[in-house]
Amino acid sequence: MTTAGTSPSRSAARGSRSGFLGWLAVPALVFFVGFLIIPLLGVLFLSFSSWDGISTNIRWTGLVSWKAVLANPELIHALWITFLIMLVSWLVQTPASLLLGVFLAGRQRYRAVLAVLYFIPLLLSSAAIAITYKALLDPNFGLGAGLGIPLLTQDWLGEPVLAFGTIIFVVSWQFIPFHSLIYQGGVRQIPASLYEAAELDGAGRIRKFFNITLPQLKYTIITSSTLMVVGSLVFFDLIFVLTEGGPGDATRVLALDMYKTGWQANLMGQAAAIATILVLVGLALALLLRRLGGRRYDTSQLEGV
Repeated sequence: MTTAGTSPSRSAARGSRSGFLGWLAVPALVFFVGFLIIPLLGVLFLSFSSWDGISTNIRWTGLVSWKAVLANPELIHALWITFLIMLVSWLVQTPASLLLGVFLAGRQRYRAVLAVLYFIPLLLSSAAIAITYKALLDPNFGLGAGLGIPLLTQDWLGEPVLAFGTIIFVVSWQFIPFHSLIYQGGVRQIPASLYEAAELDGAGRIRKFFNITLPQLKYTIITSSTLMVVGSLVFFDLIFVLTEGGPGDATRVLALDMYKTGWQANLMGQAAAIATILVLVGLALALLLRRLGGRRYDTSQLEGV
């Protein structure tokens, strides 16, 4: 009788608690709709219109802007440069971040100090970093000229290959600390019993890394790669300050192409169409990486251990 008598009250308490927790999500939902959904709808509407960005005259033009963007050969070039920077930066950042994250996951005191030092570049503004590197790499007044080192006095931002490599280096220098922090947290979630069992079998550090650490970090790698890939689509300020898309169009990524189309050519409709393409590409890449993670992507990496 007691159980039967108390079960309705318990159900009511659980219902009121779940209702209260649901109300806690309302502020986040308001921000999500106000700062993501509504602006996206506005950009989508603008892509089917014509506007110079100055006047109040916004004219509905249908698919005119889309046809102009898709027929422009610079779009394919900008997409190619964007994907190239995405791929090369991923190939550079992922191994370095993974190794640094594993190293910083140790329990020694000095590693905590190194973790703080490695994290400093992420706290700096991308524009400030670009200005600093642009000054350091100046062939006439930069670091190479000051130290008298001929190797550093090259025209780093004036040659297409060197400019591309410089962007990859600066991007990696800034964002490797963030992904190292992600891997550091993932490594610390791996049970120590797995390593102890491997040591009993005579496994060394390299074998434990490839047989235990890497498999256990599968979903961490997917999460880091998703952030890295989607984030590389919106590289703008760093590239704009360093090269402005040059030399020529060697580093003109899609985000920079959107800026030049909208704010320099005053073609806001076409710029909105490019922005929509950026959103669709980012969404497709995120879903692809999620699919690569398998059906258990949302489950814990420790499940079944």
